Amino acid sequence: MNQSSTKARNLADSGQGPEEFELLNRYWDAANYLTVAQIYLQENALLRSPLTAEQIKPRLLGHWGTSPGLSLIYVHLNRLIRNTGAQILFVAGPGHGGPAVIANLYLEGTYSEVYPRVSPDADGLRQLIRQFSTPGGIPSHVGPPTPGSIHEGGELGYSLAHATGAAMDNPELIVACVVGDGEAETGPLEGAWKAPAFLNPSRDGAVLPILHLNGYKISGPTVLGRQSDEQVLGLLQAHGWDPVVVSGTDPAVVHRGLATALDNAHARILQIQQQARRHDTSGPAHWPAIILRTPKGWTGPDLVDGIQVEGTFRSHQVPLAKVRENPAHLTQLEAWLRSYKPETLFDADGQLLPKLAALAPQGDLRMGANPWANGGTNTTPLPLRPLENYALDVPIPGSIKHETTRPLGEMLRDIYTDTSHDPRFRLFSPDETNSNRLGAVFEVTDRCQMEPIRDGDDHLSPDGRVMEVLSEHLCQGWLEGYVLSGRHGLFATYEAFAMVSASMTIQHAKWLQHARELPWRNPVPSLNILLTSTCWRNDHNGFSHQGPGLIDTVLSLSGSVIRVYLPPDSNTLLAAAEHVLLSKDYVNLVVVDKQAHPQYLNLDDARRHAAAGASIWHWAGNDDTPLAKITHRSALFGPESPTTPDESLEATEPDIVMACAGDVPTEETLAAAWLLQRYVPELRVRVVSVMDVLVLPPRDAHPHGLSDVDFEKLFTGNGEVIVAWHGYARAFHQLLHGRLNPGRFHVRGYSEQGATTTPFDMVVLNKMSRYHLALEALRRVSGHFDGAQELADHCQQMLGKHETYIHEHLEDLPEIRDWVWTPPKDR
Repeated sequence: MNQSSTKARNLADSGQGPEEFELLNRYWDAANYLTVAQIYLQENALLRSPLTAEQIKPRLLGHWGTSPGLSLIYVHLNRLIRNTGAQILFVAGPGHGGPAVIANLYLEGTYSEVYPRVSPDADGLRQLIRQFSTPGGIPSHVGPPTPGSIHEGGELGYSLAHATGAAMDNPELIVACVVGDGEAETGPLEGAWKAPAFLNPSRDGAVLPILHLNGYKISGPTVLGRQSDEQVLGLLQAHGWDPVVVSGTDPAVVHRGLATALDNAHARILQIQQQARRHDTSGPAHWPAIILRTPKGWTGPDLVDGIQVEGTFRSHQVPLAKVRENPAHLTQLEAWLRSYKPETLFDADGQLLPKLAALAPQGDLRMGANPWANGGTNTTPLPLRPLENYALDVPIPGSIKHETTRPLGEMLRDIYTDTSHDPRFRLFSPDETNSNRLGAVFEVTDRCQMEPIRDGDDHLSPDGRVMEVLSEHLCQGWLEGYVLSGRHGLFATYEAFAMVSASMTIQHAKWLQHARELPWRNPVPSLNILLTSTCWRNDHNGFSHQGPGLIDTVLSLSGSVIRVYLPPDSNTLLAAAEHVLLSKDYVNLVVVDKQAHPQYLNLDDARRHAAAGASIWHWAGNDDTPLAKITHRSALFGPESPTTPDESLEATEPDIVMACAGDVPTEETLAAAWLLQRYVPELRVRVVSVMDVLVLPPRDAHPHGLSDVDFEKLFTGNGEVIVAWHGYARAFHQLLHGRLNPGRFHVRGYSEQGATTTPFDMVVLNKMSRYHLALEALRRVSGHFDGAQELADHCQQMLGKHETYIHEHLEDLPEIRDWVWTPPKDR
């Protein structure tokens, strides 16, 4: 080992004696020993006999390089908790640090409490080592099976955002977030350093970043690892942190330096919070941060086969890779394991010695038992006022237009009001709250900003509870940390740019899917994503803002945790919002445009439609009742159960089914159905609206899936179905997999045809206009119907007229702009 140096600005002596640091070092040895044992051993966990090749796992998997640094930090956070009683949530950002965290959870006792078969004795130690990276066991990164974790360490970059979200509205919590220097190269992590601009010490907890620079990733150096202390300090200082550096290769020196840095950080956090809570908050706090430089693979093999390993990228995974077949490697592994002196760490029964066990905190103060890592102490449902407060009055379907998301903004406003005494709701959006027509929230709160406020700023204050930052990664990452620690929220963004954080959505769904399988994991509020400014309505933004790909992404995930809703209007959106904001353990994707659209359903009908997921809109078709019988509103919607035809109505099989999913597809489908009924009155047309798209797969593919009987009640058993679909057609076809004769569904959706153009021209470019849908219906229907050719000619003429008109007048045809659904009449 080289002589070390400790560069810790303003660090005083910790006041602890050498005996305590010796015990801390021995505890660290125990954690390192168990980490190595997990990677290599399947038997002989405590080396009570000479190590043999047969006791080595046949497949050596895992990561050693980052582990000793993680254990060092964990040991010292334990010390801080014991000395201060601080509530600390541990977030492990470095990838594949799982064996180190598991080792520390085992030593503190929480792992055995959650998994009794991994008991704190020799038998439990055997279970501990055998389960790591083996079939039916645990992975090499921190994840849902890891007690105390809200963070999946597999995909890098999200740790600091998750930590920040967990700290929001959690005033007594400190989130210690270890950031690996490989992880620090990712875009999400780079953006997450901006946390001081958004954390308000008067109401929020604290985030303590510990940037661990061991210098290397899997096969090369890291950027920050090669930069000087001054450069790294400058980076963090520029983002508002007050960092110190602790570095070295001598454990005795680093122990003291890290202990002092953590003591000072804790004292500074308390000072910041007390000052803010006694007086007005003025500007962003300069929160402490620690930069820890230690060797990669510290305390592991120095040289392997004559090549330097410790302190290089070669220690990243398994430093000794051929232990079973190379006797020299086996000998070196045994020497490495015995260097920690396990016989001085564990007693004859395999239990950690009492004087070492006493170094761990007790009860819920243990980081593996922190309640905020398991949905919080008591997840309280949101108080939702009756939807009647926000519902639109829709006297006749399609008779009024309204900005669809605006009533939702009023609903969110009242959630803010009703949780002001117990803050547990936040809206997250990339500077788009007003743009997305959710601006009613600013009647009761502001945008959060700790930086200076200037004259002319709009609804901006340190006390604001709307989180706006131009990073989808931060918005979603903050929300994920917020809901995983038991609070509620909504992430609203433009549809196309939700793909920026699509991978986060995937990772969160995987977390929930696995967490559902763990009985000790408490349910947590759902991750709710609202997509507006959709692919069909981006007039001036053009092609770059048009992309419904997140629907495809989400539909590919496990049906146990994902839900996708396409409300056709404001009242159905309110019904969906009520459901998703009260739900737990789901990723809820709600897609609806913010612009003014026709409104179709009153609140009662909207609730029934949302509950059914898909309904026959009897008022829009003519397959079950003559139009002459429609004399009052109740008849417009037919039966109470939207999927079951009323026996009092004239039940017939339709000649064609016109189906729609999404607001713009709904308008085009209704217009197409109107054209078909007006020009071809003998044609029996059924209109089916799909709001919960996951009713479409068979029930064995998704729990919302309709039975075959109910599916046929909607779409018939073998009739042709013309579908106007919000997203890519392939996604709808994917949903139908497993249904009988899915080839009878003919889907028109977004087909990557976009431009800066008029709203109607977008549906024309993608061949989903009312005219394209009507022509497709005429092509698919069986038999001859009077008026069909005349309608086909009309559609072609209108498409030509549209093309000429928009280029001359720069807007859509009046008969398109002003079209309102009315019961079709004979011409």
